[in-house]
Amino acid sequence: MAQHLAHPTSTGLDSRKLAMWAFLASDCMFFGSLIAMYEVSKDRSVVGPFPHEVFNIPYTSVSAFVLLMSSLAMVLALSGIQNANMRRFRIWIATTGLLGLVFLAGQVYEFTFFWRHEHMTLSHNLFGSSFFTLTGFHGTHVAIGVVWLFSLFLASFKKGLVTQEKSLNVEIAGLYWHFVDIVWIVIFTVVYLLSGAG
Repeated sequence: MAQHLAHPTSTGLDSRKLAMWAFLASDCMFFGSLIAMYEVSKDRSVVGPFPHEVFNIPYTSVSAFVLLMSSLAMVLALSGIQNANMRRFRIWIATTGLLGLVFLAGQVYEFTFFWRHEHMTLSHNLFGSSFFTLTGFHGTHVAIGVVWLFSLFLASFKKGLVTQEKSLNVEIAGLYWHFVDIVWIVIFTVVYLLSGAG
């Protein structure tokens, strides 16, 4: 489409899309480092609580499912704007953002539960420090994504800001959102399923 060639690079990709891919590659290294830190630290705590004592896998599975469904909603939102169906775009971009908010609310509840009932904090033990750092940074990424999605939703009501010709803006937001979801799949598997099993 014409919008993909607006600012072409030697790769043939739009410069903004290439910049997003470069950012996501650097973010992969960032999260890789945090996951490695968690793996090294989680079993070195001299005091509890320990992973298998605090994790509620069914609860977190629901949160993971919510975030995965938000990726589907993002795909439908992009399809809507690419087909010049503004109503469909607005419905699905808002749905994506709302599912992101549900995920964040679940994370806030989990953090609060760990703090109140398990006395788990950033400074209590190595497991708590590494867990809150890793999942907290991921939650921050989700929050940034939610703000971005709702910004696109609101911009769609102003003439000319979100259009079929400018669908690349939505596609770039989608790349970021899908990345956040993929990172959660890795975190959920490594942190909750593997270390939560005991």
